[in-house]
Parts: sequence; structure tokens; C-alpha cells
Amino acid sequence: MGQGSTNATGLVLTGGGARAAYQMGVLQAIADLYEEAGRPGSNPFPILTGTSAGAINAAGLACGADDFVGTVRTLAGVWAQLHAEDVYRADSIGVIRTGARWLSMLSLGWLIARWGRARPKSFLDNRPFEALLSRLLDPRRIDYVMRQGLLRALAVTASSYSSGDHVTFYQSREPIVPWTRSQRQAVRGRITREHLLASAAIPFVFPAVALPMHGAIEYFGDGSMRQSAPISPAVHLGAGRILVIGAGRMQEPPGQRLVSQDYPTLAQIAGHALSNIFLDAMAVDIERAQRINHTLSLMSPEARERTGLRPLELLVIAPSQRLDDIASRHVGALPLPVRTMLRALGMTSDPDDARGAALASYLLFEPGYTTELMALGRQDALARRDEVRRFFGWGDPQAASQPLGAVAA
Repeated sequence: MGQGSTNATGLVLTGGGARAAYQMGVLQAIADLYEEAGRPGSNPFPILTGTSAGAINAAGLACGADDFVGTVRTLAGVWAQLHAEDVYRADSIGVIRTGARWLSMLSLGWLIARWGRARPKSFLDNRPFEALLSRLLDPRRIDYVMRQGLLRALAVTASSYSSGDHVTFYQSREPIVPWTRSQRQAVRGRITREHLLASAAIPFVFPAVALPMHGAIEYFGDGSMRQSAPISPAVHLGAGRILVIGAGRMQEPPGQRLVSQDYPTLAQIAGHALSNIFLDAMAVDIERAQRINHTLSLMSPEARERTGLRPLELLVIAPSQRLDDIASRHVGALPLPVRTMLRALGMTSDPDDARGAALASYLLFEPGYTTELMALGRQDALARRDEVRRFFGWGDPQAASQPLGAVAA
């Protein structure tokens, strides 16, 4: 399951656009438990990996690895005050230049495709987010905390539209040999804002980002695309104990769910596709890790040594509620031009009609939604405080020695 043998703790943050606010709620609860335990150690997560919006959160934690509690509170404050205008152009002119033109291309592309300037690069213009990243994150801090011995590695993932490969870009304190697997590879170097923008470039929604690769330029989009093994980078970087914070339910509650009998709208189809990109691979990878753990537990120590595999201690915290349902109550908070454009795709502002809410759940960078997600994340983590303490060995050092493989409902 990886190189070497270590008990370093890694944090894996998944993608999901605005859904990643949930992660900050979980981290707030962990910061509280960390303080209750008397702050054992300088940084509970020496290995950080993230994808899409999770990459942004991971990079923020990396830059502030010398003050975990303070950094979590700062990042949570940013999420609590975030507005759509801070992430993408949400004014009428900005929406017309991207989204409206994109919709026109769908219907009249045969007529206007001859004019190259009329071809939009994405559904939304995320240049405001570039400016926000420049104000909030200083990548030079990553070098600093690594030199101080407070951070071992940071990795963010992106997907190359040019080559089709899934690429993990990582920065590490000590040399780590890059790994290569089928249609995925790792590249060592300094993590920049461009890497973060590429990792968070939701397909169709935000524009691709050009990054240098082996002496050439390739265009990258969201790292959740074609991500078959989301946990793998943390393992390769030396983590033996990993906390995964998801941005969607890993399992649906029992019982039949009421669904619409109408033909699906484009918004529904787009939301379903994004959920497939952001959520499904993580659930499969967690199940794979748990199966390997179980198989290894049945083997003798000698046989286990011959396999080259090692048990992986996993704790997974994921939303206990459907984030689509929460988003449906906040759709009306989106700026009017954005709501109007999404309405053309079939999204409704009726909180009792959740069609299109899945798509909105990724774009709802508004305080009402993000603070509710953070409150849910905090609640979910604190409901499992005993598991969290055992995972870190806070209060009972012996409790952290057994693989948990625990997955929230």
C-alpha cells in the first residue's frame, strides 16, 4: 500500500467546490479536541494531501503548520464570510461573457464557432478566486514550515486534459521517489497557486490551467477527474495513519427516497456527473483499503512481511446529511445573474424541489450555506470524539495502535 513503514499521520481532503466548507467544520472540532489534549505535538498532520477545493484547504493548513489551531480558525473565518463574487464573476456582465455565451454555443455553435473569440473557456470566470488566493496564501510559507520540521509533505492533484494522466504534484521536506501507476504519476516540486487553481478547476465550470510538465506545457483541470486512488498520495508520502474528510455521504440511509418523476434537467444531469467525479472514487478507495486491512489481519506476520503491504489506519468523517438537501434551502442566496443562468439549465429556487440542487451545492459560496456545512462538520466530528481521540492517541496512547477503518454513515 505504499513505500516504507511509518506511523506519520496524514490528512486527505476531497474535492467538492463549496461543499469543502464541511471540512473546516470537522477541522474546527479536531482543533478543539487538540487543545483539550494539551496540544500534544506541534502539528497533528505532518502529511497533507488535497484535491480540488480540498487542495485549497490543505495548502492553507500547510502554510500555517506552525499554528494549527490558529490556522484552522482563520480558514474557517474565511469560509464563513465567503461570497460567490469572491470566487467567480457573478455580475451580469461577467455571467454574460462566460455562462450565457457558453449556453449560446450549445444552441448556436454551428453558427458562431467560426469566430474563435466567441468560444468561452468555461461556464464561469474564476479570476476573483485567483485574487483571493494571492491575498490569503503565501506558498513561501510551505518552505519555511518544512525547514522548521513542522511539515513533511504537501500534495495536490490535478488531471491533465492534454495527456489524460492524473498527476499528483507534491512538495516534501525529504527526497521521496516519484511514483508512477497506470494513467497516474507523481511530480515533485514546489506547490504554487497555479497548482491549486488547476486542482480546483471544476470541469466545464472553471477554466483549465496551464502547468509545465517535463519541459512542455499541459492544461489541467480538477484533480477529482480520473482519480482512482484518492488515498494513495498520502500513503506514498509516508502516512500510516490517515484521516479522510469527505464532502458527501459515503452511504445513503436505509429506506426509499422520494424522487422526481419528471425527465431530468441539464442541471440534474450536471449535478449527477459532478457527484460521480467528486464522491464515487473515494468510497471505492476506502472500501479497497478496508479489504486489504482485513486480509492482512488474517495473515501471519511472516506472510504479511512477504507481501510488501502494511495495515493502513483509516478514520473517515463524512457528512451525516445530504448536502444536496442543504443546498436546496440556500439556492436563493446565489446572485441573481447566476440563478438566472442556472435556471436555464433547469435548476429551481423552490426549496421543496431539489432538482438541480446537486449542481448548486458545488457553486454556493455564500455564508448561509457554508456556515451550515461547517456546523454540520463540527457536529459530525464531535459526535465521534472518542474515535478521534483514539485515532490520534489523545488521552489513551494505546488506543491508536489498532487499524480503525471506520467510515461514517
